[in-house]
Amino acid sequence: MKSSMIALAALLTLSSCTSKLRYFTQDLYQEYQWTDDELERIQFYVSEDIVLRKKYSGENARISDGKIKVVDGSKVEEVIIEAGTPGVFVHSPKRGRFAISFDSRDESKYLMFGPNPKANGKFVLLAKDWDRRWGQITYGDQTYETSSASAYAALMVDIKHAKKVSVKSTRARGNTVN
Repeated sequence: MKSSMIALAALLTLSSCTSKLRYFTQDLYQEYQWTDDELERIQFYVSEDIVLRKKYSGENARISDGKIKVVDGSKVEEVIIEAGTPGVFVHSPKRGRFAISFDSRDESKYLMFGPNPKANGKFVLLAKDWDRRWGQITYGDQTYETSSASAYAALMVDIKHAKKVSVKSTRARGNTVN
């Protein structure tokens, strides 16, 4: 019985220390008014798997990153960003658009995210063009395709840590009469 109580106490302590990720939304962004410098200190995560694919013909088989697969007889380079992968803010080409890098080796390889009113203002993966089944994504200096399922991939943050980023604190030293 005593060991069960200790195990329960340990479990409760560990669960209270784990981060609670929350979707990064337009409302959250407007509420805290983070600057680009502050956004660079926030750890972002991706909510869903993102799979980028690029097909190569025989002459263009220069594979720069990712894994090589053969799909329907074609060589395909595949870059996989799994759900929960941490990412960092690189820059904002315009207000409300974030370039997020998930590759610590090369921050020029980033994905664009922005708020989507149809997804309750969540910052979701943006593409140059979406059709019903595929989206065109720029990643580094290459163009890839991703399935429309990746359109639901959104940014998430540990709100407890993100709130700490913008806290500005001063302490009054007091004032006395001469």
